[in-house]
Amino acid sequence: MSIKENYQSIKNQLPGHVQLVAVSKTHPASAIEEVYGFGQRVFGENKVQELMEKSPLLPDDIQWHLIGHLQTNKVKYIAPFIDTIQSVDSEKLLGEINKEAGKNNRIIKVLLQVKIAAEATKFGLEITEAKNLFQAYTEGKFPNVDITGLMGMASFTDDKQQVTKEFSTLKHIFDELNQLNPLKTLSMGMSDDFPIAIECGANSVRVGSAIFGRRDYSK
Repeated sequence: MSIKENYQSIKNQLPGHVQLVAVSKTHPASAIEEVYGFGQRVFGENKVQELMEKSPLLPDDIQWHLIGHLQTNKVKYIAPFIDTIQSVDSEKLLGEINKEAGKNNRIIKVLLQVKIAAEATKFGLEITEAKNLFQAYTEGKFPNVDITGLMGMASFTDDKQQVTKEFSTLKHIFDELNQLNPLKTLSMGMSDDFPIAIECGANSVRVGSAIFGRRDYSK
């Protein structure tokens, strides 16, 4: 199917309250522009360098989400324009985002990435770490960030029960933290598992290959 047909298929599967983050990593600016033309405004990139290369070539009203692992020394490059950083996986990183946001007279939206997958390769805060960090935020420790929600990645497995269990765990944490301070975004689910994520309470999904096709890893 064409990108347009793929995009429409995904949109048709999403309830009205679920945000689509179109993951455009490794795909050229021309492909992003095509999807932008269908009305999509929220795009996700994994790497700072790629984001820096693409963003000047594309419309200013795109809301860029950084969804990949972010090194503290690269925060300064995206702080002037990034809409949301979904991958906050340490207190050190949150502190750096807070500092760079302040330098740019901005409040940057972030999601705490919680490690819910059984796989050791996945990044993320341990559950207790996430709760403690959110508590510090509610007490005013990071005035230039707005923690709007949580993000998580399930294990890469065909075991739907495992995936459901992991997404449900994150939804439970989301509900718990929401009692402390209202949260908006629960970002769970990608091309292969977003329907399960939505069933478990996700209101934002990160879909790339199901829209743009399989990625070219030779780049």
